[in-house]
Amino acid sequence: MEVVVTRRGKRRSEEARAGSPRAPYLDRHVGPLPILSEEGLQIIEANADCILAETGMEFRDDPEILQIFAEAGCDVDGERVRFASGFCRKIIQATAPSQFTQHARNPENTVRIGGSASVFCPSWGPPFVHDLDMGRRYATYDDFTNLVKLHQTIPWLHHSGGVVCEPVDLPANKRHLDMLYAHIRWSDRPFMGAFLGAERAGHAIDMARILFGEAYVAENPVLYCVSNTNAPLVMDSHMSGALKTYARAGQPVACTPWTLAGAMSPSTVAGTLAQVLAEALASLTLVQLVNPGAPCLMGSFASTMSMQSGAPTFGTPEAGQMILAAGQLARRLGVPLHSVGTLSASKLPDAQSQQEATWGLMMALFAGVNVINHATGWLEGGLVTGFEKTMIDADLCGKMMRFFAGIDLSENAQAMAAIAATGPGQHFLGSEHTQANFLSALFRPDLPDNNSFEQWQAAGSLDMAQRANALWKSRLDTYEDPGLDPAIDDALKDYIAQRKLEVADADYF
Repeated sequence: MEVVVTRRGKRRSEEARAGSPRAPYLDRHVGPLPILSEEGLQIIEANADCILAETGMEFRDDPEILQIFAEAGCDVDGERVRFASGFCRKIIQATAPSQFTQHARNPENTVRIGGSASVFCPSWGPPFVHDLDMGRRYATYDDFTNLVKLHQTIPWLHHSGGVVCEPVDLPANKRHLDMLYAHIRWSDRPFMGAFLGAERAGHAIDMARILFGEAYVAENPVLYCVSNTNAPLVMDSHMSGALKTYARAGQPVACTPWTLAGAMSPSTVAGTLAQVLAEALASLTLVQLVNPGAPCLMGSFASTMSMQSGAPTFGTPEAGQMILAAGQLARRLGVPLHSVGTLSASKLPDAQSQQEATWGLMMALFAGVNVINHATGWLEGGLVTGFEKTMIDADLCGKMMRFFAGIDLSENAQAMAAIAATGPGQHFLGSEHTQANFLSALFRPDLPDNNSFEQWQAAGSLDMAQRANALWKSRLDTYEDPGLDPAIDDALKDYIAQRKLEVADADYF
C-alpha cells in the first residue's frame, strides 16, 4: 500500500520549547534490539505451529468464522480450530501488507504504520481517572473530552486513541457513539474505532464515512481496531465480530493476545512467546481469509504477575524480554507490530510509575513496535488514567522520540566551523552557532526542575506531579479547537441520535 509522506505540524511554540520538531510519527533510526538467536526464533515458531496443529484455538459463538476456516481447509471440531503446520504463515505472508497509512481528517496528522515508524497512542480503557485535586474517581464524559483535548495539545502523541477512559455516566451500550464523536470533534488526529461486537464496529465505520466520505473509506484506512484474544487460545464473538467488520471494510486490525505470564500463559518467557505467536497467527489468518490484503498487525500485550499476590506486574525484566522477542517474530512474519508502552501498577504518578513506564516504553521502542498503545496516562494496572501521569509520560515520549530518531549528522550539527571559530580554552555560550541552535539542539522537557535549591524553594517546593498538575490545566486553558465542518457535525449528531433511539429503554444499560 502507498505510504503517505506528511508535512510537519503547526505548533511552532511547542517545537521551540521542546527543542524538536513535531512529527506525525517517530521514524526510528536506533535499533531494533534482537534478543533471540536464529535458533531461538525457530524454536518459538515451531512451538507455535505445534500449538496450532495439536491444541488449536477456539472461536466461540461465531459459526461464520468456523465455516470460513473449514472452507480454507482447517480442521474444525465444534468451536475448536486446528491449523496444519505452516498454514497460517503462508496465508498471512501471501496477502497481508507490511505497512500502510492511517489517514487523519487533517492530512498533516496522517500516520505511517510499519517499517521504522512508531506511532504513540494515549491510555486506553480505564474506568477511573485520577488527578491531584479530586483523587481517584469514576470517569465521566467531561473527563473523556478533556483527555481528548489534552492529548491534542501534546506534540509527542500522534494518535487520538480510543477509550481514553470509560465515561461511566453514559449508558454502556450507547457511549461508544459519544466517544467516537469526541475524537472526531475535538481532535484532528487519527483515532480508533469501537472494538466490542460487529454492531458497534459498524457504527464506527458509518461515522467514518460521514467524516471522510464513503468512497474514501472504501479505499483508505481511517480507523484502527484492536482485537484481543481471551488467552489462553480463545477468541469470543465480541472480538471476532469487530474483527470481521473492520477487515471487510479494509480497516486495520491489531490481533493482540492479552496475557499475564503465570495466569493466562505459562510462567516462562519462552512458553508465553509460543502461545502469543500461536494466537496472533490464528487471528491474523482470519483477517486475511475474511479480506485478503486487509491491513493488520501482530499484537502483543504480554506482561507478568506477582506469584505471591496474583496481581499484574509491569516494568519487569521478563516483560521486556517478551516484547523484544515479539518484535523479532513480527518482523519475520512481515507485518507491523502493535504493543503497549508506559504501563504501571502504581496508584500515583510517583517514582514507581515512572520506573515502570520508562522501562516499558523503552523496551517497546527497542523492539521496533509500530503502534504503541498506552503511551501516556496508565496507572493501577490499567484501572486508571491519570492526568498528571499523562503529562509526565508526555515528557518521556518526547525524550524517546529524540533518542530513537538518531544522531543528526548534518553540516550544521557537525559544528566544525563553530569549533574552529571558538578555539582552544574558550566557551561556546556566546558563539553564533550556539545562538542559532540553542532552542533545538538539546531536548527541553516541560516538567523537570533544574534550578537551584533556593529557586525551587521560592517557586513553592513543588514535586514533578504538582508541576504536572499545573501543566495539564494550562494546556486545557490554551487548547485550540481544530474545528469541524458544520454540515459534517450535524450529520454526525443526527446519526448518533438515530442510533440511540434504536436501543430500547429496557436495554439502556
